[in-house]
Amino acid sequence: MTKGSDQPERIEDILEQVAKSLQEMAARQQHHDEAFERHITEMKLIREAIAADAVNIQRLLNAELRHRRLTDLEGGDPV
Repeated sequence: MTKGSDQPERIEDILEQVAKSLQEMAARQQHHDEAFERHITEMKLIREAIAADAVNIQRLLNAELRHRRLTDLEGGDPV
């Protein structure tokens, strides 16, 4: 084959490589997008758990304060 006739085959090979690379990049991007969505979901669950913990801590604090006030009113041991 002459040099001129090799050129279309070479161009086709290059185009195939580029198409394969783009497909691989698209697959990787899809994987990253899915991982990012999982991360967002996990972070939302963590934020919700933290908020629930904060409410429970506040309730415990309020209960402790009520207990201290009642103990003080009843003349119990100061804390």
